[in-house]
Amino acid sequence: MLNKIFLKKYLKYFFLLLILLLIAIFILPVSVPIVLALLTAIIIEPIVKFTQKTFKWNRKLAVITNFSFFLLIISAGLYFGITKLITQLIYTTKIIPNYLNNLTGMWIDIQNNLFKYTEGLPAEVVLSIQNKLEDTLVSLKDSLLDLLSYSNITSLLTNIPNFLVSFIVFIVALFLFMLDLEQLRIKLFQYFSESTAEKVRFMAKGIKKVVIGFLKAQVLASFFILAATLIGLLLIAPKYAIVMSIIIWIIDIIPILGSIIILAPWALYHFLTGDVVLGTKLTILAVILIIIRRTVEPKLMGSQMGISPLAVLIAMFVGAKLFGILGFIIGPIIVILFITAKESGMIKLNFKV
Repeated sequence: MLNKIFLKKYLKYFFLLLILLLIAIFILPVSVPIVLALLTAIIIEPIVKFTQKTFKWNRKLAVITNFSFFLLIISAGLYFGITKLITQLIYTTKIIPNYLNNLTGMWIDIQNNLFKYTEGLPAEVVLSIQNKLEDTLVSLKDSLLDLLSYSNITSLLTNIPNFLVSFIVFIVALFLFMLDLEQLRIKLFQYFSESTAEKVRFMAKGIKKVVIGFLKAQVLASFFILAATLIGLLLIAPKYAIVMSIIIWIIDIIPILGSIIILAPWALYHFLTGDVVLGTKLTILAVILIIIRRTVEPKLMGSQMGISPLAVLIAMFVGAKLFGILGFIIGPIIVILFITAKESGMIKLNFKV
């Protein structure tokens, strides 16, 4: 009889795990806008409650106000981002002829310098060096042509409608989630026993603390990046120091992107246009910023999220190996979920070897 009870209990957990796995594999990939809307609504929820409490408003008015403000920020960001992108594309098409002329001049200079520095070397060595350089340039040209190929541009254009549909779904779902989040929470807890509900509440508090700590750590780390970038660019390119430092700081707050997204193309451009010194300085600055980020971030995340810096570092490294760039975020989140589940009693690991 006792074995049947245990078997029934484990079968229940097995089927629950199977359902969650099927949802993760088949439903989540096509429900990204809805999942993001739910997560965004949960993040905005404290602001909604603060607005209700401060202005004595009902929930509907507080939700509409905060949703409108959020929509205004998103719309402004998209507007300035798209107009800046279009302006940059127009500017790029104008400078491409000069850019190609510069590259041609660079290639002639490289060949002249090559003949000068390889004078006296065996003809086979000189020919091998020339072939390597030509292969590199051909490879670079093919990569650029492939990037600007008809199929890639067509694929990008055909994805725009899909993005717009997903964005509209995200906005509508976000508003509905913000309105009904409290009711959804109440309905969810109706399916839990009192002890399970208490454990879930404990986990929710822990996760909330972690999310806030993660955001704080990202912002604090970005200030270190801002200071280092400003000092570096004042020494390297004073003319663009303030503007580019602010742009790099804003981009660096986004965990997946980072300062390398700006500095790498900037340095590559100067290498290709012949300004090797400036390109090298920008590359060194990019490396320094990466070292600062990878050194400071685990320490800040550990102090803000309540786990040791070593655990954060290991989680980020393993997460990156398993999930790529997103693993820098997914790894620490999995560790926090495990710790909060263990502390709440949902996972019990009480054994000795």
